[in-house]
Amino acid sequence: MNAILTSDYLFIIRDGDAERRLACLGEALVANEIIPYLGPGLLRLGATEPPVPDTPEAVAAQLHARAPAPSKIRTNMWSVAQFIEQRRHRLTLQAWMTELFAAPVAPTTFHAWLATLPLSLVVDSWYDGAMRTAFAETGRTNVVEIQGITRAGEFRDIWTKTYDLTGRELDVAPSAQTILYTPHGGVRPAANFLVADSDYVEVLTEIDIQTPIPEMVKERRAGRGFLFLGCRFDDQMLRTYARQIMKRSKGPHFAVIDEAVLTKNERRFLAASGITIIDMPVDEAVARLAG
Repeated sequence: MNAILTSDYLFIIRDGDAERRLACLGEALVANEIIPYLGPGLLRLGATEPPVPDTPEAVAAQLHARAPAPSKIRTNMWSVAQFIEQRRHRLTLQAWMTELFAAPVAPTTFHAWLATLPLSLVVDSWYDGAMRTAFAETGRTNVVEIQGITRAGEFRDIWTKTYDLTGRELDVAPSAQTILYTPHGGVRPAANFLVADSDYVEVLTEIDIQTPIPEMVKERRAGRGFLFLGCRFDDQMLRTYARQIMKRSKGPHFAVIDEAVLTKNERRFLAASGITIIDMPVDEAVARLAG
């Protein structure tokens, strides 16, 4: 038996069961029956080191190199960003984040494959824009991106901005075949970053009642589950966002992740959220999904 239920009610699929489940999930992606939720771990699928930071800790380290932060916060991206905003101004933080993510990130073959599918919704939880680029490279015109934005300096009562793949901002999100939802923002086309603790103050106040979640995302998640790829949940911010984006979705949910590295908080979150772990290296898993 290659599927086990742990003592903390975390369901884990391994070996042959994992291979069979991934084959089914690949078919579900093609049929638009499950929503891919992408994390920065996918940037490691390429043959070379990614040209941008691919973990919150890496962002924290590079920001700390520009403006040394107190030792107790220097490994926390959100706290280091807040430290810089308070002492150097928001414009400095914005400029430095733009620099960190300025290098174009080539989509992996998996991004390129996803971009060809008739998916209703794709969630990309990192700032690099590789999934956006993959969609643009297909020449598709029926994709729009909805990005989370900081409320700093914003006078409108909005939580997101919508763009087409040329970078043009749209006043209203049109009915599109595919919505690319980037809840933490993205470097392109307008360098929108939710990154400092202050960026999340209002969002976290409202997110439990779902106000910051776009209506089109709510509608498209209703009858589906999520497949988490390249994601970790070792910070409360990451867990909160994933939980709220999943909220009121039908399920089932799966995460490709190395079970051996999970923290206690991750295990509790995955178990409480009903997310089944597929214990397999992400590069092998995505190859099987797209196979």
